[in-house]
Amino acid sequence: MKSIRVLAVLLLGICSVTRAEDAPAFKRTEDIIYGRKFGTALTLDVIQPSNTNGYGILFMVSGGFFSSHEAINVGFYKPLLNHGYTVFAVVHGSQPRFIIPEIEQDIHRAVRFLRWNAAKYGIRADKLGITGGSAGGHLSLTMATEAGPGKSDAKDGIDRQSSAVQAVACFFPPTDFLNWSRPGDDAVGVGAVAQFQPAFGPRTATAESRQIYGQEISPLYFLSSNLPPTLIIHGDADKLVPIYQSEMFVKRAREMGAPPVKLVVREGKDHGWPDMVKDIEIFADWFDQHLRGMKGNQTEDGK
Repeated sequence: MKSIRVLAVLLLGICSVTRAEDAPAFKRTEDIIYGRKFGTALTLDVIQPSNTNGYGILFMVSGGFFSSHEAINVGFYKPLLNHGYTVFAVVHGSQPRFIIPEIEQDIHRAVRFLRWNAAKYGIRADKLGITGGSAGGHLSLTMATEAGPGKSDAKDGIDRQSSAVQAVACFFPPTDFLNWSRPGDDAVGVGAVAQFQPAFGPRTATAESRQIYGQEISPLYFLSSNLPPTLIIHGDADKLVPIYQSEMFVKRAREMGAPPVKLVVREGKDHGWPDMVKDIEIFADWFDQHLRGMKGNQTEDGK
């Protein structure tokens, strides 16, 4: 279990060496409680630049479906802050205590919380972006494909809000656990991702149950033409999450006639690289185009 947590923390850092002091002037408010479950507080940090543009981006602090406040790296958000985005670093309930479906519910709650409190944080409620890498990319695409209206009769006003996001940019996301590196390659807590089995829970016991469960937790099976504009950056030498995952997601989205969806391939790159913060600049341009409606720099084309 300790080795899984160590690997997850490494993934959370996403190979970034950027320091917080390298970021532009900002105000950071830590440990805002966006929800509770089983007596556990769910928290996020608000990082608001001095030159705020009035738009918010949720950053999924997640690696191997493990989340930690200590893994929040403000310096990694520098390009987003430079563009004026208020960044919300979302920490979710971690495996093994919580499994993927439960973690996904945390993110629905976080989006609803920010939409409900948009005026408080000086952002538009109708234009939220989301980003993350690896498990954080999976959670980003889960919101892109499965988010929707809240419960109109909920007592809590937050739960009446929509969890939909309006633009996505993420790194090397798992998108189909049933077909990991090729058709039929089962990775529903087994095989290539067996080391992360605690994140999947007990429904991985049989091949039959994995076939059902794998669809339930894979964003690809929830794709529709309503997908918000989505950008994925993925290394073609990724040994943990094969680039096949992103290729199939983008292919299926285009077949369905979804709005702009792009895959930018980083040749020779594995599951993260030292200068990834430069790619966050591409994310910032993407959000400028698809959240703010700016024409400016055009996002780098992928295949």
